[in-house]
Formats: sequence, C-alpha cells, structure tokens
Amino acid sequence: MASFKPTKVQVYPKLGEKVTQDTLYWKNYKAPVQIKEFGAITNIDFSPVAPHNFAVTAFTRIHIYGPFSQEPVKTFTRFKDTAYCGRFRSDGQLLVAGCEDSVVRLFDVSGKVALRMFRGHTKAVHVTDFTSDRYQILTGSDDYTCRLWDIPNATELTTYHEHTDYIRCGVTSKLNRDLFITGSYDHTLKLFDARVDKSVITMDHGQPVESVLLYPSEGLLVSAGGRYVKVWDLLKGGQPLVSLKNHHKTVTCLCLSSNGQRLLSASLDRHVKVYSTTNYKVVHNFDYAASILSLALAPDDESIVVGMTNSVLSIKHRKSPEESKEIPGQQRQRPSYRVFVKGKNYVPKQDDYLVSKPVKQHLAKYDKQLKKFNVSKALDTALERKPEITVAVIKELDRRGTLKNALAGRDEQGLSQLLNFLIGNLVDSRFAPVLVTAAEMILDIYQSVIGQSAVVDRQLLRLQELLEREIDYQQDLLEVLGMLDTMFASSLPRKEVPCSQCVTLHWKSCNYTLSVNVLKVYVRFSV
Repeated sequence: MASFKPTKVQVYPKLGEKVTQDTLYWKNYKAPVQIKEFGAITNIDFSPVAPHNFAVTAFTRIHIYGPFSQEPVKTFTRFKDTAYCGRFRSDGQLLVAGCEDSVVRLFDVSGKVALRMFRGHTKAVHVTDFTSDRYQILTGSDDYTCRLWDIPNATELTTYHEHTDYIRCGVTSKLNRDLFITGSYDHTLKLFDARVDKSVITMDHGQPVESVLLYPSEGLLVSAGGRYVKVWDLLKGGQPLVSLKNHHKTVTCLCLSSNGQRLLSASLDRHVKVYSTTNYKVVHNFDYAASILSLALAPDDESIVVGMTNSVLSIKHRKSPEESKEIPGQQRQRPSYRVFVKGKNYVPKQDDYLVSKPVKQHLAKYDKQLKKFNVSKALDTALERKPEITVAVIKELDRRGTLKNALAGRDEQGLSQLLNFLIGNLVDSRFAPVLVTAAEMILDIYQSVIGQSAVVDRQLLRLQELLEREIDYQQDLLEVLGMLDTMFASSLPRKEVPCSQCVTLHWKSCNYTLSVNVLKVYVRFSV
C-alpha cells in the first residue's frame, strides 16, 4: 500500500521590503545587550566628553556605564527615595539629579558624596539641567514651579509659578545661558528668559507634555505628549509646524541623531520611530519587549540605549566595518554542528549491510484530514493558515475531484469565511488560476441562496466591485504596455528577437491569463 503523500505547498517568490539607506544604517547594529536594573529606567544621559559614559537613572540609584561595559563603572546611591533625571554637565565632570524627596543633588563624577544639595521645592523634582555657562541649574517640580539655582553659592536665583500642573520635562539653551523651556501636564510649553520675571512664549501641545527637545540651531522645538509629536518654530513666536501621530500609546522621550537629520521618538507602545527631519516621514522602526520610558543615542550614533518599564536596559552597539561585511550564510559553523553531520558523507563498502529504520512521517493537520477524506474539515483548517497553504489545499482538492464536495453544505458563517478569503486573494496573480475555479464552483453551488443572507450579499457585492476595479487596472496596464511596445519598436533598429526577450513575452502571457481568469468570474456575476 502506497504511503500518503503530503500536500505540496508551492513556494512563491517573496516581495522583500524596500531597502533604503536608512534601513541599512539603522539595521547595522549588533544584537542588544540587556542589563537588569533595580527599577523602571526613567532617564539616560550621555556624557559630552570622551569616553562618552552614560548615566542611567533607575529607582534610588544612578549608574554610570562605560561605552562597552556591562557593569556600572560608578554608582550614586545617596538618594532617600526615587531619583530622577540624572544629567551631565557639558564638561562631563558634574552630574545633577532630582529626587522624590524634593531635594536636588549635585555630584562630582569622580566622587561619591553630593557636592551640593538644593532645597526649596516642596514636591518631587523630575527636571534638572545645567545652563550653558555651567554655573547654574534649572529644576522643575511637581509643585508646579521651575527654578534657577546658583552652583557656587548653592542659592536659589529665580522661581517661576506659571504652570498649573506637574512639570515633567525641560531643556536649557546651549547657545544662551538665560533661555530655557519647560513642559507640563497642563498641556503647555513655556519659553523663559531669566532676564525677565515671566515666560516669553507659551505653546499649547494639547496633551500632557512628557518630553521636549531643541534642535542644535535652537530655531525649532520638538514636544511629545499623548500620542503626538509636534514641531514648533520658535523664531516665529512658537508657531506649530508639524504634528505627528505615528504611535499607538503615549510618547515618552525624544532624541536626535548625531548629524541632526533624524529624529527619534519612543513610546509606551514598545516602538522607537525614526523620522527624517526634512519631511518628517517615518524611515525606520525599532521594536522592543516592553514599554519604553527613556532613550538616548551615543555620539556618532555608535550606540542606542533604551530604558524600559520592566527595569531592563537595552544597549545596541554599531557593528564594525568587518562585522558589517560578514555574510550570515558564510559564517563559520559552531563546533556542535559537526555532531549532526557526522557520518553523512560516509560511503558504504561492498560487504557492508545497511540497517535502516522507517522514518515516521509527520503530517500537517489538514493533511491528516485529507488522509481520512474529511475534505470540508481540511479546507476549513487550511483557511486558518497562510494563503499559500490554503491555495495548495484547494489545488489538491481540485486534482482529486473533491473540491465541489468541500465547498458545498456550508452555513452562512462558513460561506462568509470562504468569500472573505476570495476577496483578499482572488486578484493576486499568484493565486488567481486556482481561485477562479473555486469561485466559479461557489457561484454554481450557492446561486439559489443569493438574497437570503445580508452578510453574504454584501460580500458578493464587494467581490464584484473588486473584480470590476481589477479589470480596469488590467486594461490600463495593457494599454500602457502597448504604448511602450510602440515606442520601443520605433526607437530601436529592426533586428531578430533575442531569447532574452522571452521573459517579456511570458509576462504578457501571465497578464493576459490573469485578465481572462478574472473576466470569467466577472461574467458569472453579471449573468
């Protein structure tokens, strides 16, 4: 008795994603290094000076990591409660951080004890930053105030009471020591000038503001809050330029690439989007395992560091030129691979006796049902798989002459499932020759019940509209093809047709076949 032959699923050529320079650039990173921290990672900041260590703020600690270290090279633990927003000064020698206990602490990177402690806020301080002259600190708090502090004297310089909700983000100007911007949960962004006693520009983001970012020229400001990322023109008084809505959940952090031509945004939806700063289109996307709270890029984009809500720090390092040139298929196999190929190339001798054991055949679920002649169940199972598998099963049923039996006897839900599959795949040139036969049989079997189900009738109308549109496309394409043939024939000298042009003839033939197949079903609908 012959053994059952599994259904042969045809392998179709894959349509790969469009490869751009951005794809090559942002995919040129190694597998991520993951480090478990003590709590959710709320802030990451790179030191501006070599070797560009980065500070990670998580729970009651700030860890400083080296560019390639997996263990902290320095740890600051002098916090009584959750620490926030650890940031380096522009010379990389000092680090400032806020805390849930409302005290702002200033550390020497080479020491352990806080050099200064600034007291004045009454609630948690989530925002800290140095001014461009290195001698002042900006802070923003949940007490609705933002303040400027003098580092040498450890005194408060100015307090602003303009926000009406928590201040959760802020940034200082790197070109002017008197300018800084804050973002609040009251939906506003405010530009302050330390030389006056109130804000000079107010912008309404429309959502609680989670992060702000200044372009290097400082003419443009980017804000993130809710699902929106917005760009503002500060030179025109805070006029909105662009509003982006590419995330599904709250956007939590922003950063710029080293050349300033790419903007990155991270969100609680576990995605990092990369935008072009010329047209603000998404040019690349990173996926992560958990919601993202913080994001930072190393100088020259050598590393991407992401902090997540599950306390995991993810670090991706850029590949070296040698690693980028390696082809995965040509990489040296691991030693354990030899175990599996051992003896495969052994050639038997004349006196050897081969003892073989039968190989157990593993069948897919639809093949098991076909083996038992349960053709309807086999088709139902295949409809839950990829279109390639479904088409292969329909082709096998047609070859056996049992396709009509598999399609018949279905209720409204079963027929609706079949029509949904046809609507999604009938006009695909890879599947049309097989699905046209199935569509004709469905019309033959169920033509008597048309008009009895509103759901089925709607699907038949959708299928008819789809076929009409496809026929129009095919006619337009054939017209364009005829025009191109005429142009080529008139511009080229007359000579014998080489064999290489058989591909063009084959393509025309395939197009014609698809047009004829689609037209057959459409005629059935019209009748």
